[in-house]
Amino acid sequence: MSNQTTRQILNKKSMSRVLSRIAHEIMERNHGASDLAIIGIRRRGDWLAKRLAEIINRVEDVSLPVGALDINLYRDDFQSHAAQPIVRVSEIPFEVEGRTIILVDDVLFTGRTIRAALDELKDFGRARRIQLAVLINRDGRELPIQADYIGEDVDIGPEEIVVVHVQEVDDEDHVLVERVT
Repeated sequence: MSNQTTRQILNKKSMSRVLSRIAHEIMERNHGASDLAIIGIRRRGDWLAKRLAEIINRVEDVSLPVGALDINLYRDDFQSHAAQPIVRVSEIPFEVEGRTIILVDDVLFTGRTIRAALDELKDFGRARRIQLAVLINRDGRELPIQADYIGEDVDIGPEEIVVVHVQEVDDEDHVLVERVT
């Protein structure tokens, strides 16, 4: 029998503020939005990418291209990740070649998801630069990968997990830390 405790670290309003801050940091570091494209990692990062693009589009009066990656076939733990992993389509309806790509994920943990995303992204072309934006950065890195834009740093133990809910998938926006023992 497992004992599960939960605490909220971001609610709808704070999540919106964090995404707005990340969008403004992206614009500031890149001196605007020219030559930018945003690609989110499916299943939550793609929705966060769309939200970031909407914020940047409003502020810069542009229309940033947005794409989505499904990295399941690129994972190094593909065989052990799930008995029947759900493979979705990657959608990148623009040229990656020569652009600055903002790669977006919900949680940066071990770094293996990002490594898989970088492997897949190179199949679409050679980006001029790739920057990483994550809603949540937590400890436990197994690969030397770090985010350029971080919504919230969370220091949690190995027996805890971060659960991100987005309105588009889960009918609510919030981030939880769940302890399973």
